[in-house]
Amino acid sequence: MKHSLQLKLSQHLTLTPQLQQSIRLLQLSTLELNQEIETFLQENPLLERDDEEEAPAPPPSLTPASTATTSSESESAPAPSENEHADERSAGETDWSLDDGYGSFSGQDGDDDSEAPQAAAEPAKLRDHLLDQINLMQMPDRDKRIVAFLIDNLDDDGYMTQDLVELAALLPVELEIDSEALTIGLKYLQSLDPPGIGARNLSECLALQLEALPEDTPYRDEASLVVKQHLDIFAARDYFRLKKLLRCDDDVLRIVQAMIIGLNPRPAANFSGGETRYIIPDVVVRKTKGMWVTSLNPEAMPKLRINRMYADILHRNRDASFQQLAGQLQEAKWLIKNVQQRFDTILRVSQAIVDRQRHFFEHGEVAMRPLVLREIAETLGLHESTVSRVTTQKFMLTPRGIFELKYFFGSHVSTETGGACSATAIRALIRQMVGEEDTRKPLSDSQISEVLGKQGIMVARRTIAKYRESLQILPVNLRKSI
Repeated sequence: MKHSLQLKLSQHLTLTPQLQQSIRLLQLSTLELNQEIETFLQENPLLERDDEEEAPAPPPSLTPASTATTSSESESAPAPSENEHADERSAGETDWSLDDGYGSFSGQDGDDDSEAPQAAAEPAKLRDHLLDQINLMQMPDRDKRIVAFLIDNLDDDGYMTQDLVELAALLPVELEIDSEALTIGLKYLQSLDPPGIGARNLSECLALQLEALPEDTPYRDEASLVVKQHLDIFAARDYFRLKKLLRCDDDVLRIVQAMIIGLNPRPAANFSGGETRYIIPDVVVRKTKGMWVTSLNPEAMPKLRINRMYADILHRNRDASFQQLAGQLQEAKWLIKNVQQRFDTILRVSQAIVDRQRHFFEHGEVAMRPLVLREIAETLGLHESTVSRVTTQKFMLTPRGIFELKYFFGSHVSTETGGACSATAIRALIRQMVGEEDTRKPLSDSQISEVLGKQGIMVARRTIAKYRESLQILPVNLRKSI
């Protein structure tokens, strides 16, 4: 076989470092972008903020994530992990091996526990609240230490989910603490505030709260009977059977129902709230001269510039000793350019979305039109993946609230006239119909499908069920009232 040399011409896309950086910055949220920029500022002396003289106070447009309307939960605070609870429980067990064999139960020890690295700040507040009450009770110190041990084994909702026999087995044998002693300690714990703390299941939690009510509370005994023996029937809203079991009429059952619904199934919820996180809208939508116009939020845009002192040094010295500094200058220029390009792309995509969803801004969700990424991509001459990156974790401040850009995209359902209706609009119609229904005769999924069909929107019953579940609307049998 004869060897030969040939020349071939071909084209291929090369991801340069600048292009890679541009793609990475585009998919970051505003908060993540600020963190990325802080890293660059620490590593590159050629880059600096243009507003360093201003105090780093939170911008006025910061909005708590819990009040923003979004299609994802990416900004939500993470729940404490199981490992954190395991660490807390281990810390509780360690207290038993101190000098006196039981551990010291005092305010100072409580503070030391709360300062341990593995203890989360929020759960410690519940622990301190309960320990303060124990310190005020007239009970043997040994029982106080037992209750403190049980407190360290409560879950996030305030339940005692571990079996007392298993907990007793974890303790040193020489302490002579069995499950019976833990049961007595649990009774002390369940008498503390908030009512329902230390319950082993939902039924016991609700029953403890009812017992904490004054004895002369009307129909308290009937409500206690329901939560202790007939909670499953109550959850299924089988009112006919409940009335028969309680031997009562509709009026009494309504009072019992209201009493039970008013109880708190998570007694420790007020002590376990996570840190509030904020959403900074990237763009703002306003109506100007009859047109809906988007503009960049200046408070979301980092102001960057090249450090003049270092730039002047490089301008005067171009020898090899300043080669590293020259590379950092180029990186700083790339970052400034890519950040500006990121916001320009967000603005273009946002305006294209607003142009197509202007009826939403005028009339609300029921006027939302079907929209897919491809439509925006073709309009702006961008790739679908670019539009996907732009619309993820980017937020729009509008007169109707704050929305993630991805919220304005959705599938469509065919109408009788051959058109299309947005899935978001259908969800809004379902929510509206359920909100206006007769709670004694709530609408079934089939009935909702028939009502929409009369309006020309052909939606199958199973699709209605899927949309209803996404709206967290209960099925028809659970929405029925007395």
